[in-house]
Amino acid sequence: MTLKQTLEILDQLDHPKVNGTDIIKLFERYKYAEATTQTIEGEKGSTDFVNILIKGTSGKSGGGSAPTMGIIGRLGGIGARPERIGFVSDGDGAAAALTSALKLAEMSERGDRVVGDVWISTHVCPTAPTIPHEPVEFMGAPVDMITMNIYEVLPEMEAIISIDTTKGNNVFNHRGISISPTVKEGYILRISNDLVRILEMVTGKLAQTFALSMQDVTPYGNDIYHINSILQPCTATDAPVVGLAITTQSTVPGSGTGASHEVDIAEAARYCIEVAKEFGQEKLSFHDQAEFERMVKLYGSMKQLQTLGVDET
Repeated sequence: MTLKQTLEILDQLDHPKVNGTDIIKLFERYKYAEATTQTIEGEKGSTDFVNILIKGTSGKSGGGSAPTMGIIGRLGGIGARPERIGFVSDGDGAAAALTSALKLAEMSERGDRVVGDVWISTHVCPTAPTIPHEPVEFMGAPVDMITMNIYEVLPEMEAIISIDTTKGNNVFNHRGISISPTVKEGYILRISNDLVRILEMVTGKLAQTFALSMQDVTPYGNDIYHINSILQPCTATDAPVVGLAITTQSTVPGSGTGASHEVDIAEAARYCIEVAKEFGQEKLSFHDQAEFERMVKLYGSMKQLQTLGVDET
């Protein structure tokens, strides 16, 4: 269960002066967890990037060969102070990722260790800006997307779940969590049956999935509409990436306060943990590698979509 850890993380994050050091202190008592933070200045302020390693029993950090999974909490900021008071809806991705890390650390201490390493990354900014967006305003970020990818998309990650609040749209009409197709090197691939199976097990409901457009898998900064930043990690890695959206029935702005649902954040964290268990044991695949290789052979590379493209104007 992850609700206890969710409440602990939310209590830490819902503070006007919270920083990365406050978060990594939570992990100091755990033998199999290593947490670091780094403050990065941007044009619109600063944020603290947080990286947490949960060591697996056969993880590569200890000389093993088990595959390494990544969990990224995507967001602009956890707060929009002074414009808005309190934890904003946009912070749910960070909360879910950090909850996953805290639960995995506690499990490891008790003897329930995952086989492969798990890297968790996100950033902590309680004073992020807001930006106009339709149908509701988005949270901005103190640093640009390239910087976020540098500090959050780690080379050790061999497959990635990117968690993001995805409430500020008219596309979703249910509250809970939903997964995207797998994206790899510009290709939008079919949805993994393994990931659907785990989603249905964790939620106890038929799987909620969502479609992607080509625009969503291109980098920010190309003046093209994106549903949000949930798939931006796919522009900075060759590893397969799946978006895990925390959703609502109604349209909720990312800067909205009092709009986070603890049980949904806990559910997202439980999903990531269950995927991490099986991924490290090589019982689960994000994509069919042979099929992917055949697509590249037949149709060529789609890596151009991981770049800003060619501006002919």
